[in-house]
Order: sequence, then structure tokens, then C-alpha cells
Amino acid sequence: MQLTEMTGIDQMRAVQSGAATRPGIAMLLGMTIELVEPGHVQFSLTTRPDMSNPMGSVHGGIPATLLDSVMGCAVHTTLAVGEAYTTTDLHVHYTRGIRLDEGLIVATGDVVHRGRRIATAEGRLHNADGKMLAHATTTCLMMSAG
Repeated sequence: MQLTEMTGIDQMRAVQSGAATRPGIAMLLGMTIELVEPGHVQFSLTTRPDMSNPMGSVHGGIPATLLDSVMGCAVHTTLAVGEAYTTTDLHVHYTRGIRLDEGLIVATGDVVHRGRRIATAEGRLHNADGKMLAHATTTCLMMSAG
């Protein structure tokens, strides 16, 4: 069965199981899908020296991308066959710096609202000790996949 013939949650589960190819951004950053449930996902990645900014800590684009991914994928789990979405806005709030040797960081995304045309989601990013590193919100425009 083609991914386009599957619901969003089935697509996400196919990627998680390895039955479908991981998106390029997940491979580039080393994201791992830990959990896929309706309206909820959890991803992780391990920080690396090549994620640095000029100050020697993790560049803010890394947590922003991870949070954008978990929130979008949480929305993705709500898609019916033939539905698609696009992000219309992304708001990230950083609560502490992320060290290059931080190690495993874990992001969760949860759908807050899923309507016919608009979906909203929240994301949270924590380190291995459970300390919050950042949190975010997004709005997605729902549409037909074609």
C-alpha cells in the first residue's frame, strides 16, 4: 500500500517501524520516533558538536526544528486518507541553553485542537533529567492532499 493511501497515523507508524523511509530532516538531525499515538508523538535526538552555534552551545534552530516536527507529526496522526496540512505559524520559547554534550533530548507534541480547517498543537522539549529546555505552539492549515 502506498503512503498516500494510508491515514496519517498509519503513515507515522510505518515510518516509526521502518516500513517507510524516514523524512530527510529526521535523518539529518538523527531524530528517532519514540512514540506515536492519536494526537500525540514523542521524538528524541542526541546533541552533537556539529549542532553548535558561535557561542559553543546547541543552535536554536535544532530545538525549533525538533519541536516543529513533533507538533506537525502530532497533527499528522489526525489526517484521514487524502488530507494534508501546512504550518502557518510556529512560536518557540527557550527556557535554558542546551549544551553540545547535553546528550539525549526528548520532545513531545500534542494536538490541542483539530478542526476542519485549522489545527493547533503544543510541544515540549526536555533533557534526560526532565528539565524543560523549550516549549512551543503551532497552527496548521488543513487541506486536501492534491
